[in-house]
Amino acid sequence: MNFSDRADDTEHPIFTAQERLRAARRITWVSVAVNLCLTVVQIAAGVFSKSQALIADGIHTLSDLVSDFVVLVAGHHASKDADAGHPYGHHRFETAASLVLGLLLLGVGVGMLWSAVDKLQTPTAIAQVHPLALWVAGGALVSKELLFRYMLAVAKRVKSSMLVANAWHARSDAASSLVVGVGIVGNLMGYPILDPIAALVVGLMVTRMGWGFTWNALHDLMDRAVDEAEVSAIRQTLLQTPGVMGVHEVRTRKMGDMIAVDAHLEVRADLTVEAAHDIAVDARERVVQRHRVLDLMTHLDPWTKPDRDHAPVAEPHAH
Repeated sequence: MNFSDRADDTEHPIFTAQERLRAARRITWVSVAVNLCLTVVQIAAGVFSKSQALIADGIHTLSDLVSDFVVLVAGHHASKDADAGHPYGHHRFETAASLVLGLLLLGVGVGMLWSAVDKLQTPTAIAQVHPLALWVAGGALVSKELLFRYMLAVAKRVKSSMLVANAWHARSDAASSLVVGVGIVGNLMGYPILDPIAALVVGLMVTRMGWGFTWNALHDLMDRAVDEAEVSAIRQTLLQTPGVMGVHEVRTRKMGDMIAVDAHLEVRADLTVEAAHDIAVDARERVVQRHRVLDLMTHLDPWTKPDRDHAPVAEPHAH
């Protein structure tokens, strides 16, 4: 996931795993409190007012509670230090959590679609909703939008794609509450069928978002590279390292919200092994300090001599 609002990695601090874990816990517990209250109120009000759309929205909010606990568990595991079995650390727990969130949304969305379609097949059985449903939908909309803005601000500050995914999950709830409100208004104005139509729209929104999270997480688990802008920034940092005459074969792969990098550094051929090694160590330290890079593996090549030990990397296929 890209953080498009980042102008340059050198202008933003790199947060430690513990700092990101504390941020994740703080905003997730806030989300738990909000979603718990909304779930109880929405489902109870939906049953009382006979609004299928409000009940569907309440079930969507209930899925947020599950996703919040997934984030807490994943954040705890992702913060663990590297060990013999996981030499690169446990950062991909966050990617796995995003995958779980996506699958959860997919399941909830399909369930909503099934229920709404079933109700639309018997339009004469659609009940008139109580005005209470509209007030509850409005309160849920405001609560979820405020929660989304708070969660997204923290997620971008600590640069966590897992927290960004969970924030947009909250935004999907805000959007669904808006649709539900419109459906309830239509029902109250004498068009009962608009209530299950609103539930159908909510199901489509949830399904689409779930598919997006699932697809992105799958690509990240298959060692997807970061965007070209970030690769260029890392390459520029390498080129600015004293003693580095050129850089090529810069390869990246995502490790949760961190990046593993391989790069070929070109140095003068007359340098000693020790001197060339010092340049490589300096390059690694600069990249790790200035970018969200977990580790940099370097390969030294004599400057101006063609590199024949690696074939060119093929261009990625368009998705």
